[in-house]
Amino acid sequence: QTNREVTVEACHLPGVSVLQSFLPRHANIAEIYYLLNAMLLGQAVGHIPVNPQYDLDSVWTFIFGAPASQSAALTAGQHSLCPEAAHVILAMVRATLNQPWQGEEETSWVREFPITSIQFLLFLYHNAPEFAPLCMSADFLWSLCMTLYPLPYSTDSETDITSPSDEFRALAGVDTGNKPERHLTPSGSSGNLSAHPARKFVMDFLRVLCVESLSLPNNSKTTPVIDLVLEVAPERSTRTHQHEFQTEILMALTEYVLAADALLGEQAALPLAIGGSYTNLVNNVVYLTSRVVDKLWQGVLLRDTKDVFDYISKLIAQARKRVNPMSLESLFHCLNRTILYQLSRPHGTLADQMLLLDTLHQLTTHRALVFGANNVEAEFIGCLCHCLFQLTEEHTQEHSTSVEAIQHRTVWHMECEPVTGDYEQDSIFDEGPSPEGKQLLANAARRVWDELITCKKSLMEEVFRVAIVEQGPLKKVAINTVKPAIQDTAAKIWCSFIANEKKTIAKENQQAQTRLQRLSSGLFRLTRARSSRKPDSTKTKLSSLQDFSNCTFNHINIVKDLVDIQTKHYLQSQHHIQRYVAEQWVQMEGELTRERGIWGPNVSSDLDKWMLDMTEGPCRMRQKMRRNDMFYELYPYRPDVEEDNKYNKPSKYRMAISYDSKYYFEKYNLKPVMQDPANTAETYEKMIEDMVGLTIKDIGMETTGVLQRQQSIASKEGDDEDSIDFDIPSTQADNTDTEESNNQAILRLLEEGEKIRYMSRCARVEGLETHEGLLLFCKEHYYVIDGFTLVNTNEIRDIDMMPIDSHEPIIPRASHMNTEMGARTLSKFAYEDIREVYKRRYLLQDIAIEVFSADGRNYLLAFPRSTRNKVFNRLIAMSPALTDSAQESVSGQKRNTQIEGSSGLGVLSSLIGEKSVTQRWERGEISNFQYLMHLNTLAGRSYNDLMQYPVFPWVLADYDSEELDFCDPATFRDLSKPMGAQTEDRLKQFQKRYNDWEDPSQETPPYHYGTHYSSAMIVCSYLVRMEPFTQHFLHLQGGHFDLADRMFNSMREAWLSASKHNMADVKELIPEFFYLSDFLTNHNHFDLGTKQNGQSLGDIILPTWAKGDTMEFIRLHRAALECDYVSAHLHEWIDLIFGYKQQGQPAVDATNVFHYLFYEGNVDIYTINDPLKKNATIGFINNFGQITKQLFKRPHPPKKVFGNRMIEGPLGIPAPGDKIFFHNVDNMKPSTQPIRDLKGIVGQIVCSEKGVHAIEQNKVLIPPLYNRYISWGFADMSLRMGTTESDKIVTMYEGYHCGDILCATSPNNKTLITAGSNTVVCVWEMNPNKTRDLTLKKLLFGHTEPVTCVAASQVYNIIVSGSKDKRCIIWDLHRLVFVRQLIHHVSGVNSVCINELTGDIASCAGSYLYVWTLNGESVASVNTSTGRTSNQQILCCAQSEMNEWDDENVVLTGSNDGVVRMWSVEFVQIPADKSRKPSMASESILSPVTGDVVDSTPLPPVGVEGQRKPSLILPDPSRDPMEDLSSSLRDRLPLTKSEINLQTCHQLVAQPCRDDCMSDDGDELSPDNVTTTVIQSLYD
Repeated sequence: QTNREVTVEACHLPGVSVLQSFLPRHANIAEIYYLLNAMLLGQAVGHIPVNPQYDLDSVWTFIFGAPASQSAALTAGQHSLCPEAAHVILAMVRATLNQPWQGEEETSWVREFPITSIQFLLFLYHNAPEFAPLCMSADFLWSLCMTLYPLPYSTDSETDITSPSDEFRALAGVDTGNKPERHLTPSGSSGNLSAHPARKFVMDFLRVLCVESLSLPNNSKTTPVIDLVLEVAPERSTRTHQHEFQTEILMALTEYVLAADALLGEQAALPLAIGGSYTNLVNNVVYLTSRVVDKLWQGVLLRDTKDVFDYISKLIAQARKRVNPMSLESLFHCLNRTILYQLSRPHGTLADQMLLLDTLHQLTTHRALVFGANNVEAEFIGCLCHCLFQLTEEHTQEHSTSVEAIQHRTVWHMECEPVTGDYEQDSIFDEGPSPEGKQLLANAARRVWDELITCKKSLMEEVFRVAIVEQGPLKKVAINTVKPAIQDTAAKIWCSFIANEKKTIAKENQQAQTRLQRLSSGLFRLTRARSSRKPDSTKTKLSSLQDFSNCTFNHINIVKDLVDIQTKHYLQSQHHIQRYVAEQWVQMEGELTRERGIWGPNVSSDLDKWMLDMTEGPCRMRQKMRRNDMFYELYPYRPDVEEDNKYNKPSKYRMAISYDSKYYFEKYNLKPVMQDPANTAETYEKMIEDMVGLTIKDIGMETTGVLQRQQSIASKEGDDEDSIDFDIPSTQADNTDTEESNNQAILRLLEEGEKIRYMSRCARVEGLETHEGLLLFCKEHYYVIDGFTLVNTNEIRDIDMMPIDSHEPIIPRASHMNTEMGARTLSKFAYEDIREVYKRRYLLQDIAIEVFSADGRNYLLAFPRSTRNKVFNRLIAMSPALTDSAQESVSGQKRNTQIEGSSGLGVLSSLIGEKSVTQRWERGEISNFQYLMHLNTLAGRSYNDLMQYPVFPWVLADYDSEELDFCDPATFRDLSKPMGAQTEDRLKQFQKRYNDWEDPSQETPPYHYGTHYSSAMIVCSYLVRMEPFTQHFLHLQGGHFDLADRMFNSMREAWLSASKHNMADVKELIPEFFYLSDFLTNHNHFDLGTKQNGQSLGDIILPTWAKGDTMEFIRLHRAALECDYVSAHLHEWIDLIFGYKQQGQPAVDATNVFHYLFYEGNVDIYTINDPLKKNATIGFINNFGQITKQLFKRPHPPKKVFGNRMIEGPLGIPAPGDKIFFHNVDNMKPSTQPIRDLKGIVGQIVCSEKGVHAIEQNKVLIPPLYNRYISWGFADMSLRMGTTESDKIVTMYEGYHCGDILCATSPNNKTLITAGSNTVVCVWEMNPNKTRDLTLKKLLFGHTEPVTCVAASQVYNIIVSGSKDKRCIIWDLHRLVFVRQLIHHVSGVNSVCINELTGDIASCAGSYLYVWTLNGESVASVNTSTGRTSNQQILCCAQSEMNEWDDENVVLTGSNDGVVRMWSVEFVQIPADKSRKPSMASESILSPVTGDVVDSTPLPPVGVEGQRKPSLILPDPSRDPMEDLSSSLRDRLPLTKSEINLQTCHQLVAQPCRDDCMSDDGDELSPDNVTTTVIQSLYD
C-alpha cells in the first residue's frame, strides 16, 4: 500500500530541477526540444509535428511559422521569455555530450541535437534583444559551462544530488576539492572535458558572451562575466576538469583580444555590445589580463608562462600605439607579477633549470620593456633583486640550514599554492645540486643584474635607501658587493609581496564562494521562496532521485485520490442541487395543491394532521399548531402491525401506528408497507421516495450540499479551530459558470448581498435531538445551518459525507439522542430582531447560548467550550435592539437587574424604578404563571431541551369533585413540601432511604430521590399524544409505546402516582397544563394500547369538574394557579425548586435531596477519560433530568394578597383585582364629549402607552409610535404614507398594487399587509429608515372573492384575512404560508380581530359573530341582530385581553345600528343527540352581557361529534339591549380625557361603529351620521 502522505521536501523542489533530472534521459526525442524552445520564447504550442527534423530552420518555423531568415521581424516583442527552459535545454545538451559519440554517424542525434541546441541559443542571442540579458546571467552561464563537464556518475547510490542544479548546492560553503570521488566518464574523454564536436560551439558561445561583456560597464553589485565563467565548478568535478576549462577559455579570450587589437580604442576590430564603450573595453581587457595572471599564480593555467609574458608584452605594445595615451601601470604590474612567478618556480631538475634559464634570457632580451622608463614599480625591483640574490648564492650556502638561510629560500610557492594540479614538484633544495645548471643560472642572473643596475640604479637607491657605488674602470656594480647592504631589505619586500599574493588568493577564493552562494540562491530561487513556509526540519531529506521519484508517484496517487474525491463531491453537489430543486418543486407543488390552492381542495380533510409549532407567544406560551406533512410517512399503514395489535402483542414488540393511516392510504390508493424480512425500513423509504420524489431526509430540508473551503483561511481569533473570521464574496459577485463550489452551496442559502464575517461550529438543541451545524454571522443576519462543520484544516465539510469518527462532535456521541428524525433546517435571524441572549448550560456544562427573537422563535445552541463566550459577546455586540424592558423581557426584568439583591439594593432599585421580577410578582403586576415562566427562564430551563424543560407545580389535589372550591385548602396540594412528601407514609420511606444510605465507594452521597421531578421521559409522557413529542417518546422507548398501564392516561391517576402510590414517581407538571388543551386529546388516533383492566387508551381522562372538556380543564387549572390560595403559598414551592431549600441542610430538612448527578457543578463530562463511565454519566443526565439553577439563597417573599383581592403596593400602584370593566358594567359611563375628532369616518382605534390613536377610514397606523400611516382608496390605486401630526403625504407608492385596496394592517414598522378586489393578500416589507422602500415579500393566494378585512398578530405570528367568499384564512406571518381556513360563515366576512393574549379569533359575517381558537377550532357563534333593523351588520369587533382564565372576558361588536354590544362565552353541558350514544356533550355559547332573553334558534351545525358546537344566542327582539346598557351608564361620572388611564385599560377598546357598511348584496349603505365616541373602561 503506497504511503498517502505528502512529502513536503518533494513539493518544495522546483519543477525546473525536476525537469533537469528527468528530461536528459530523453535527450533523443526531438519533440522535447521543440516544446522547450517554444516555452523558452513564451510561444503557445497548438500541435507537435510528427517525426520532426531537429535543425535551426525547422525549430524556428515551428515556433514562429516562418524560416529563421525572417527572425528580425518575428522576434520583435513577440515573446515573454521563460529562462528556466534554457537550463533544461542545456542540461539535455550536457547529457548528450556525455554519451558515447565516436561510433555514431554524422547525422545521428548524439552529434546533431546538442550542436543544433547551442546554435539555436546563439542565434537567439544575436537576433532577440531581450534574450541577451538572459545569456549574461549567472544561471545561464553556469548551465552553459557545465555542458562541457562530465556528469557526476557515482558508485554511491545514496547521493544527495537530485538534479544537475543540485551540483551547486554543496559548493555554497564546502570545498569540494578535498572530497574523494570516483568518476566514470562514458564519453571516452579520459577523465577530461568532453571532446564532443559540440564542444567547439559551446566554447565559441562562451567566447562571444565574454568578449561582448568586455565593452559593458562593471559595478560592485554585479560579478563580471569572465569571473562567472571562471568560477564554474560543478559538484565532484576534478581539478583537472576545472584547470582544463579555465585554461581553454582564457587562452581563447587572450588570442581574440590580441587579434582584435582591443587596446587600440576606436581602431580596434572588436564590436561593442549594446550599452558598451571603448573605455569599458580598455578597463575590462586590463582586468582580463590580471585574471590571467591570477590563474597563473594559482597554478590553474596549463600553458607555458612564456605565453602569458608574450600576451602582456603585445598588449603593452598595442597600448603604446593608441592615439590617446593610456596608463600602462596596471599592465606593467601584470607583467611584473608574471616575471616574478617565473623566477620563483622550482628548479631542482634540469628541465626546470632550462625553463628558468629561458626566463632570464627573456628578461635580457626584453630589457627595454622590462627595465624601461615606464616600469617604475618599486616592489618589483625589490623582489627581482631578492630572486637574483637567490640564484647567485654559493653552493655552500645553498645547503646551509641556518634560520637566516632558510627564511631567504624561495620555497613559498610550495606552501601557499592552493592547487597545483598534476604539476606539483619538489623544491630545488630537496634534490641534489646540479653544478653545471646552477652555474648557467648564476651567470644569467648576473647578466640580468647588470641590466637592472644599468637601467634602474637610481630607483634601486630610492627603494633600498643606500648609495650604490660603481667600481672598476668599467664602472660596474657587482652583485656580491651590493648584496650585503640590500639583501635583508629585499627579503622583506619579497615576503611582503608573497603575503599579498596569499591574501589575494584567499580573498578571491572567499569572493568565489560568496558568488557561488549567490548563484546557488539564484538557481534555487523557487525553493527559497517556498522555504519561507518553514517546513518541518525533522522530516527526512530526500537522498536520491529514486526517493524523489517515489514521492512523485505517491503524489500522483494522492492527486488521483483528490480528483476522485472532487469528482465524488461534484456528483454529490449535483445531487444536492437536484434535491434542492426538487424541494423547491415540492414546495411549489404543495402550494398549488394545498387546501384553497389552485388545484387543491376547497375544504380540509379530517385526515390532516397537525403538530406543535415551536414559536412562542405571550408569556412564552406555545399554542399554535402547524401542519405535519411527515405524519403518514412516520406512521404508515402496516397491516401486519395492526394484526399483531389485535392479539394484544406486548408493547415492547408493537410498532407505533395510527388508525388514520389506513384511511389515508385507502383514500389516496397508496400501497401499504408490509413488515417482513424482505421489506425493511429502506423499502419503506424507497416507497416514499417513489411517492413524493424525495427521500425522507430531503423533506423539509432547506440546506444541502458539500461545503469545503476553497482556500485555507487563518483564524483571526487565535488558534481556535472551531471558529474563523473571513469574508466570502456576496452572491452578486460570483455568477460564473464554473463548477459549483462548496462555499456557493452556503452562499445560495443567504440573502442577496450578504457576506459571511464570522463562522463557528454549533449544535442546535431541539428536544432530544442535537443537530450539529454552523453559525454564520453575516452583514445583516445571522444564520444557523444544519449539517455542516469546520474540520481542523478550517475547511467546511458536510457531516454526512465525512467518514465516521473523522471529527470530534461538539456534543459527545453518547448524548446523541437522535440524529435521523429531524430534517436539516436553515434559520435566518435579523440582528435587529434579536431581543435577548442568555448563556445556558447543556448536559450540566456551560457550553450553550439561547437566543430569543422578536417573532417568538428561539434557539438553544451548544458550542465548543472555547467558543461559547466569543459567540455570546459577538451576538450582544451585533444586536442593536436588545430588550431592556421588564414588560417585554422573557425574564420579566431588565438585563442587569439582580433577581435577589440585598435589602438596601432592593429599596434603591425600587426608588429608581428598576424592579426585579420577584418584586413585580409581589406587587401583583404579573400573574403566577408569568412569574413561574420568568423563573424557569432565569434558571436556564428551556423548551428546546427536554432535559431542562420548564417545570410547574401540581397545584390541585382534588380531581374527584363536581366543582372546584378555591376557598377550600383541601382542594390544593401542599406547596411547602416536595411531591415525595405529600403523604406521611411516603415521606417516612424517603427519609429512611436517606438516613440508611451507604456507598462503599464513597462516591455517591445520600439522597432522598433517585428520580427527578422533571426529565425528558416525564415531558414526553405528558405530551405523547401530540407531535413532535410522540416521536421523542418513541425514541426513548426504542420505537414503541410504553405499557398501557404506565402511560399517562388520567389526571387523577397521575396525581396519585406522583403524590402517593409510586416511590419512583415524584414528577411535577409542565407549563402546557395551564394553557394548551391539544395535548390532552388523541387527535392523531394513535393505538396506545389497552390496560390490564381492558380500558383502551385514548384521550386523557379529565377530572369531573372539567365537564369532559379539555378547554374547560385548562381554564380551571389556570384559574387554580392564579387563585388567592396558590398566590399565598407559591413562594414555598419556589423555595424547593429555585430557592434556598434546593441544596444544603435546608434541602435535607425539607426532604428535597436528589441524586448528586442531578446538580450543576458535580460532574464535568469533558474530564472523564473512561468511555464507559462517560457514557453512563451522560446517559444518566439525559434520562433522569437536571436540577434547576438556584436563584434564591434566602427564603422567597410571599405575594401580597388579602382575601379575594390583591392589596395595593407601597407606591400606591393599583392591582387589577376585581376592577375590570366587564366585571363592573354598571360603573361604566359614556363620555360626555368625543375623545378625538376626526375629519371622516373612523377607520381604526389603537390604544398605546401614549394615549388613544384614531384615524380615518382607508388608513392604517404604523406601530409602535403610530405617528405615520398608510392610506389607500385613491383613483390611481396608489399607496401613500403620511404623518399623523401634519396629515401630509411624505411618500407615494404607485404601481405597486393590482386592483382596488379594500383593507390593510401593519403588525410592525417593517410589515404592511394589504388586500382588496383582486382576492390576493399582499405582504410588503417596509424599511423604517427609508420611507421610499416598499418591497413585495409574497402574494398569498386562497380567496376567490374580494378580501374585505385583514388582521395580524405580531405575538402569534399570524395573519387572518376575511373575504366575501364567506371564509377566513389564517396565514403564518413568519413563513408566509397557508395555515387553515375558517368556514361556515353565513355571508361575506366584514371584520376580524385577534386576541393578542389568548390568540382567539373573532370574525363577523353580516350580523353573526364567530369565535375561534388560535388553531381554528370553533368556540361559539351568535346572531347579534335584534330584528328591529333590516340588514343589520357587524362592522367591527374587539376582544378583552385580561386574565385569560376569566370566563367573563368579552367580545365587543359594533353594528351599523350604532350600538356597541358586549358578549361573553359561557360553558354549558347539554344532552347529546339521541341518535348517538348516551352522553353529555359540551358546548360554548355567546351570550350578551346585559341580555335578559336568549333565543335558542340554532346555527347550522359546525364540526363533528365531540367538538364544541356553536349555538345561536339572540337578545330579546322586543327590546334593544343597548337600552339596558344606556340606562346603566346614564347619570354616572362623566368621562373626561384627563381621567383616562390607558395603561390600566389594557387596550379594551372597541373599534368605532361605522355607519357606512355593505349590505348582503354588496350595495353600500348611506351613513346617517359619523360618530367618534369611544367607550373606555374606568375604575370608580
